[in-house]
Amino acid sequence: MTNKILAIALLASLAVVGCSSSDTPAEHSAADRAEGHTSSSAGLPAGHIAAGEQLASTKGKATGQSCVDCHGAEGNAPIDGTYPKLAGQYYDYIAHALQAYRDGDREHALMSSQAKDLTDQQIADLAAYFGSRQSNLRDLHNAH
Repeated sequence: MTNKILAIALLASLAVVGCSSSDTPAEHSAADRAEGHTSSSAGLPAGHIAAGEQLASTKGKATGQSCVDCHGAEGNAPIDGTYPKLAGQYYDYIAHALQAYRDGDREHALMSSQAKDLTDQQIADLAAYFGSRQSNLRDLHNAH
């Protein structure tokens, strides 16, 4: 019984340390959040919503497409059912995915070439923008 209690205490302390060691958007001041400043567990600089919004509509050199050309306005209306909705996704999910496409750890015919020239700042900005949008994502929990 003592080992079980110790194991639970250890897991709880690890969870607290893991959650508190990263600088999440909620840990920024209200003024920073109002300006769209976020940061990432991916080691990226603070992202800026306004810069991400502008970048999301900028045509990429590699494909001639912008993010919203394929993922729809504010990332809510992909042109293909296999493309993800980006609006409201977790900031870190978007950041990690873009880093993986850029670095060649994740491959997709369009996304790999689209992301290959993105800087860390651009990835942070895109993640901040799409993460801040109102989501049309639906949780399937308790769906019948």
